[in-house]
Amino acid sequence: MILVDFALSPVSVLPPLIALTLAIVTRQVLLSLGVGIILGGLLLTDFSLINSASYIGDTVKGVFIEDGGINSWNMSIVAFLLLLGMMTALLTLSGGTRAFAFWAQQRVKSKRGSKLLAAFLGVFIFIDDYFNSLAVGAISRPVTDRYKVSRAKLAYILDSTAAPMCVLMPASSWGAYIMTIISGILVTHGMTEYSPIGAYLALIPMNFYAVFALLMVFAVAWFQLDIGPMRKHEENCNLAESDNSSSVNELSEDLNITESENGKVSDLILPIVALIIATVVFMLTTGGNALAESGKEFSVLGAFENTDVGTSLVYGGLVGLLVSLITVFMQKLSMSDIFTTLWIGAKSMFGAILILIFAWSIGSVIGDMKTGAYLSSLVQGNIDYHWLPVILFLLSGLMAFSTGTSWGTFGIMLPIAGDMAGATDLAMMLPMLGAVLAGSVFGDHCSPISDTTILSSTGARCNHIDHVATQLPYALSVAFISCIGYVLLGMTGSVAVSFAATFVAFVAVCVALAMISKAKSSALQKA
Repeated sequence: MILVDFALSPVSVLPPLIALTLAIVTRQVLLSLGVGIILGGLLLTDFSLINSASYIGDTVKGVFIEDGGINSWNMSIVAFLLLLGMMTALLTLSGGTRAFAFWAQQRVKSKRGSKLLAAFLGVFIFIDDYFNSLAVGAISRPVTDRYKVSRAKLAYILDSTAAPMCVLMPASSWGAYIMTIISGILVTHGMTEYSPIGAYLALIPMNFYAVFALLMVFAVAWFQLDIGPMRKHEENCNLAESDNSSSVNELSEDLNITESENGKVSDLILPIVALIIATVVFMLTTGGNALAESGKEFSVLGAFENTDVGTSLVYGGLVGLLVSLITVFMQKLSMSDIFTTLWIGAKSMFGAILILIFAWSIGSVIGDMKTGAYLSSLVQGNIDYHWLPVILFLLSGLMAFSTGTSWGTFGIMLPIAGDMAGATDLAMMLPMLGAVLAGSVFGDHCSPISDTTILSSTGARCNHIDHVATQLPYALSVAFISCIGYVLLGMTGSVAVSFAATFVAFVAVCVALAMISKAKSSALQKA
């Protein structure tokens, strides 16, 4: 089947643009993604209905089967979701979730404390963004529910600590992937003064969006900065006991699992700790095996660079599930209850898996439409190189928003940024690479079709579009702050000056948001 080439055509933007617009307007994610997939199929096959149906069938098939075998990455993530769903349900059955919530209530004394607990857990669990969103959500949800923190606020905390932490940490799945790309860029342009890990560490203070998105989470948690749609969700959550509206009823999970009265805090903590340790061990093991096969000596960073993230997550999930089963067996709960709970837990993930399948499918369509190639062509031309960091930040954000993938944007935009720096001024190499990393995370945060955004909604058990709408004002605020930093970084070339200016802008924005939040609260009290 011959597909129409849209490499340098603005038409390539239509499928993601239509899908994103429909998702925001109709709040029907699957319908919107489906329309985008069908539109892309029609455009690529020159509106041939037969060829379009065949193309869409092949695209959906590609989610499950790749190059004649199972699509190991996609199926690993699906398997991990199912394992984590079953494990979370068992934590509820064992009474561990209830025991932890009671334990935390004795120590976490306020609504602010429950949000800070979720934020700190998000910072410390940085191995992988999928793992972060789901594991931290499972641990934090009982505590934030107890103190009437809205699920939308929890989803924001999960999303804004997952990707930003992963992109800043070398010992993460993101760090390994990014270092692989950077290594090739350094070799191509003969930059021998940096090793891949050295360049990665130097990029951390230039990744303004990731750094200040993390700081914004703590500012929002500490100062109760509720703006835009987030305010309504927080107010509805506070009225949950007396208000029976549907938006409030969504805050309670109805999994029909009877919690054991004999649960202990260890029934929650041990499976989670086992999951974390096992995942790290398997990441090092699979990475070490890859190093051995290539004849290289073992090193921790080398293992993370070569690790098989999908396989490690599945094995880690199996260990966590096994430990969860041991906790319920020790309480001598009935086998029928255990098997019913496992099914309920797996079933609770079906909605997220379906959305992911649609998101992966439209991602393939967007790749065939060559949307990324068109967007990347917008920065090529006679542009003063001092403006390139901020332009690359905005373009990477637009690309990640349109395609729903920060990793895909890394793969396209980092080499382009490297080539542009090589053609203008090599001293701008790291600032431009940092801008791409930051912009990719920004766009990924805002996109309804991003798998990280979807899994943050899943981890918080929050309506997906509610999460997108409530997170957007905070993401845009941090993006505005980051733009100031990249303008100054391009003009001065000084990381210290641009970071300091960005921090001042961050404080000013937080003060402004606090004033807006306080004014809204005062107006509500008077009403």
